[in-house]
Amino acid sequence: MAGQAENDITDDALLGGRLQILQPAMGHRAGIDGVLLAAAVPAKSGELALEGGAGVGTASLCLARRVPGVSVDALEIDPILADLARQNAARNMLGDAIEVYCGSISAPPYRLGANSYHHVLMNPPFDAAGTGSPSPHQGRASAHIEGGAALRDWIKFAVTMARPGGCIILIHRADRLDDILAAFKGRAGGCEIFPLWPGFGKPAKRIIIRAYKGNDGPLCLLQGLVLHEPGRKYTEAAEQALRHAGALDFKDNHK
Repeated sequence: MAGQAENDITDDALLGGRLQILQPAMGHRAGIDGVLLAAAVPAKSGELALEGGAGVGTASLCLARRVPGVSVDALEIDPILADLARQNAARNMLGDAIEVYCGSISAPPYRLGANSYHHVLMNPPFDAAGTGSPSPHQGRASAHIEGGAALRDWIKFAVTMARPGGCIILIHRADRLDDILAAFKGRAGGCEIFPLWPGFGKPAKRIIIRAYKGNDGPLCLLQGLVLHEPGRKYTEAAEQALRHAGALDFKDNHK
């Protein structure tokens, strides 16, 4: 927005007003990817989840709001964003459910134990290093283009932190599916691929993948979700996830 300073903070609603989040006015901002990522996590009350690259806590907040009794550890490398995530948890009365840590996936804080989590969720940078045109804004560039950690490193981190049989959930570009599956090979399996179709008859640009640590089951391609009706209005199924804190429907899978 014209006239906004780089350090300006906005106060925005998510999940149809069920959440209010503080986030930078410039740079990478919360969008539907984080909301849909949280909606894909098959968590239950009493379970422990970890979000890698949490930003201001969008996915962690959405998950904690949808599943009462879940505990979420949120890891974010940027101290400014990590502080906003803490504020967002507190102001949404989710401070008891979400613990925010500042650190990297390459060297996570010691209090985040390996083999500990029922679910590990993440929204890694979409573009490999050296590809695409980086944003002039550092925050947006860091969120969109891999830096010191490549996609394989993100997946290795997630598998390491998940407990045996734990679920790893990520949202990514559809055209990087081969890279994702290669990184999971030998680490996690039983992959469930959930396409996000922008509209009826349009190719999927985003996918959500769930894989299970130590599982050697077959890959399953699911029906996925159509996001928009003609005219850009959200479909009813998309509205349930984006506005009403509903879970994505993975029931048409092989399990």
